[in-house]
Amino acid sequence: MIAEFGHFSLILALVVSALQGVVPLIGTARRDAAAIDFARHAALVQFAALAAAFGSFMYLHVTSDFSVLNVVQNSHTAKPMLYKISGVWGSHEGSMLLWVFMLGLYGALVAALGRELPASLRARVLAVQGLLGFGLLLFVVLTSNPFLRIFPPPADGNDLNPLLQDPGLAFHPPFLYFGYVGFSITYSFAIAVLLEGRIDAAWARWVRRWALLAWCGLTIGIAMGSWWAYYVLGWGGWWVWDPVENASFMPWLLGTALLHSVAVLEKREGMTRWTILLAILTFGMSLVGTFLVRSGVLTSVHAFALDPARGEFVLLLLVLIIGAALALYAWRVPRLLPGTGFDPVSREGALVVNNLLFSIGMATVFLGTFYPLFAEIATGARLSVGPQFFNATFLPIMAPAVAMMVLAPMMSWRRGDLGATLRRLIPAAVAAVIVPLAALAVAPLAPIFAYGGLALAAWAVVGVLTDVAWRCRFRDGGMIAGLRRLRQLPRRLIGGSLAHFGVGILVAGIAVSTAWREESLEVMVPGQSLAFAGRTVTLMEVTEGQTDNFQWQRARLQLTGPDGTIRSMAPERRFYPVAGSQTTNTAISTNGFADFYAALGDPDTKGGWVVRLYFNPLVPWIWFGAILAALGGMIALVERRVARRTVPATDPATVKP
Repeated sequence: MIAEFGHFSLILALVVSALQGVVPLIGTARRDAAAIDFARHAALVQFAALAAAFGSFMYLHVTSDFSVLNVVQNSHTAKPMLYKISGVWGSHEGSMLLWVFMLGLYGALVAALGRELPASLRARVLAVQGLLGFGLLLFVVLTSNPFLRIFPPPADGNDLNPLLQDPGLAFHPPFLYFGYVGFSITYSFAIAVLLEGRIDAAWARWVRRWALLAWCGLTIGIAMGSWWAYYVLGWGGWWVWDPVENASFMPWLLGTALLHSVAVLEKREGMTRWTILLAILTFGMSLVGTFLVRSGVLTSVHAFALDPARGEFVLLLLVLIIGAALALYAWRVPRLLPGTGFDPVSREGALVVNNLLFSIGMATVFLGTFYPLFAEIATGARLSVGPQFFNATFLPIMAPAVAMMVLAPMMSWRRGDLGATLRRLIPAAVAAVIVPLAALAVAPLAPIFAYGGLALAAWAVVGVLTDVAWRCRFRDGGMIAGLRRLRQLPRRLIGGSLAHFGVGILVAGIAVSTAWREESLEVMVPGQSLAFAGRTVTLMEVTEGQTDNFQWQRARLQLTGPDGTIRSMAPERRFYPVAGSQTTNTAISTNGFADFYAALGDPDTKGGWVVRLYFNPLVPWIWFGAILAALGGMIALVERRVARRTVPATDPATVKP
């Protein structure tokens, strides 16, 4: 009965989304107040129906209802409760249900919190959200119904993919989808403003909030996915340019560009047309990611290899949603003035450069991801584009973007003084020289990019601190007065500085962990010791056991540091008998500046065990930097001063006659 209720709720949401997409558009055209207000009520009803469907599906998984096919395929009675819950989005059907649930959530948030919006604009935004919901819900109902029954029901399920039975994967998809789907709101605002024929600073403020909320969720989701790959897969790395990794990274790149371009629109009413285009393309990249994961064209650790019909449906949705938006953009955008002008040497000019670099970077990732697919379609040849391509093309594009990240906030709007800005950044320039020279003196055999990365990280970190110190006038009024001024700075500025500081920390982690990483693959017998990365590693013993869910083999390693301190590590191999597969559970000893990483491999015939060891200096800074960036975004999101001014649709400053 619960399954049927959930299925009915999905169909109800489908019907309501269709009405939500049509009635408000007719109402705004006819200036019918009741039809305009209908959008808000429909969005709330649609979300309630989706919440009922999602809650029903979760209940079926938690109670192990094996009369439902999806529960049979992705659950088991011996599975811990956390993984019964995460099994809800561990399959194609469940993850698509999470997708449309997030879409409905954002629509409901706009309906509930968007009372500041002009009624017609809010109605159009919610109407576009309704049309998006209708397309995705139609896909779920027709091709991916999560509530299908199976008869007779089996006694137990097939278990969830063991790689997904990890706390990181329990939380990674919801955050990722919160970001992915969140950019649907900026897309809806872009379509609504094209229909309205006006754009202003107030519109930019609303878009910035939603874009920032989605960006924070996507940042956390990507960071959690990278952390999961690092400690679960047992390979010692954190990013491999997997196509599905790229699928989440591409909208993040465009979303970052969108945040910076909408700042220009909000402050100076510039870059109007470009901001609208970015809002459309950012959500377009989210849909491209959905297509990659669900089309069956990829084989990945976290892709869903499905029948081609589902991929064709998603591809059709992608073409319709993005194609229609670009057609509307081409038709309506000439009616919008391009915005105010500015000098190339200004904050606007620096942000334009930033936007171009992020967009070119996204295009590079897109090319490297899709070129093998295009080549196979055109020639039948199977090609692969590896990390070497991305490292050689993407990183040189992003390096000046990071440098500009420090320069732009210190420049004035409309017309800046480059010389004065560079003089204020002398401490950052000095740090960018000293830090790589110090690294060269200590470790002279690293690749040149490592020293360049350290210079860039020092420039970013010290540059951000210099900017904050200059704004607080620490040199003029002393420490106490400076701290008082720091508390008075706008949260948006504090959040942006913290996010940029986090990027500098992340760059340092990438440069050092990539260049000075050490690894060793050894066959060890209990009692054997070896020297590695300035430490002594001893395999004390290997024990075996089992839980209700899996069987395990656990090594006990003793790690003796240069100062004589002793730490214990316990890497495992796990075998899941229901799924018939094996996973690695690594052991990581960290002090915040470096990770000592161990993974247990296969046994040999002589009582030995394969042990993989990695020493990764500064690798924790990668995730620490990402957390700081997301935290900065959250701080900027809760800005104290919220303007409520709007510009009439006939304002000659924003609309051509």
